[in-house]
Amino acid sequence: MISVQALYTKKRALELDWEQHYIQEGKYTLDMVKIDEKIRDIINQIKMSEAEIAHRQIKVEMVAPEFSVAS
Repeated sequence: MISVQALYTKKRALELDWEQHYIQEGKYTLDMVKIDEKIRDIINQIKMSEAEIAHRQIKVEMVAPEFSVAS
C-alpha cells in the first residue's frame, strides 16, 4: 500500500496540474474533469489509508492493557 504522505504528494501534484491547465485554457476543460476524478480517487485512498491506520492504533490500544509487566 502506498504511504499516506505519498498519496498527499500525488494529490498536490494533480492539483498543480489542474491549476496549470486552468491558467493555460482559461476555462474548465475535459482534461480538468479527468484530473478532478483522479483527485477524488486519491482522496478516497487517503481516507481508507488513514482509517486503516486508526483502526490498527485502536487495536493496539485495546490489546495493550492486557499485557503488563508486574514487578
